[in-house]
Amino acid sequence: MPRPQPARRLPILPYQKPTLGRDYWLLDDALPNADAVRARCLAKTDWNEGYPYKPESWPGLRAIPGLEPDELAHIETWVKQVTGAKQLKVASTGDDTHLNHNCVQVVGIDECQPRPHTDSRHLCRYAAVLYLNPAVPDSCGTGFYRQRMPGGQLGGNTVMPPHRNLAEALGARFVAPDAFVEDMRIAHRYNRLLLYRANLIHSATGYWGQTLAEKRMAAVFFWLT
Repeated sequence: MPRPQPARRLPILPYQKPTLGRDYWLLDDALPNADAVRARCLAKTDWNEGYPYKPESWPGLRAIPGLEPDELAHIETWVKQVTGAKQLKVASTGDDTHLNHNCVQVVGIDECQPRPHTDSRHLCRYAAVLYLNPAVPDSCGTGFYRQRMPGGQLGGNTVMPPHRNLAEALGARFVAPDAFVEDMRIAHRYNRLLLYRANLIHSATGYWGQTLAEKRMAAVFFWLT
């Protein structure tokens, strides 16, 4: 009878402690009309349905666009100021690979768990999330994660070239549930924009609510420079 093969040891990624002003940036009271944006999103009828409504790998509801052009321009002006980027671009590829830029996402408490990941380096350099529900707890913000190796050793948190995403960097699409540990957390705040380097391992730290009005609502953005 063949012996079971030991699990392959995953490579250890580079580690750099997420630092405000270098790896992530915060803008509170990001939109002057956040209440109007939230009301407009709640009135949407063109939602795309994910899990548990349809057999999709992504959770909750999504709709594009989240922000109108003037609202998005307001956000992008700040992003360019803090990052020094001269221009921001949205990736366009010839295949079906894409990121849901300027997309509002609504996810309830039973529809998903934290999923540490990175965004594709060839599709974005910076990503951002804008929290759009004033009643969601602080614990439903965004976390930065790092590897936890077998035996408890801590690994890295950053995907570097030539790899484009976390799966490529690890050489595996699926890893053990305890393969990552939360390194630091950004609290959920209504009308807060969190901007971060997209090659850092990150995830929403929790979801909330049972109804459309109660659930965690956030707009997400992805930019190349």
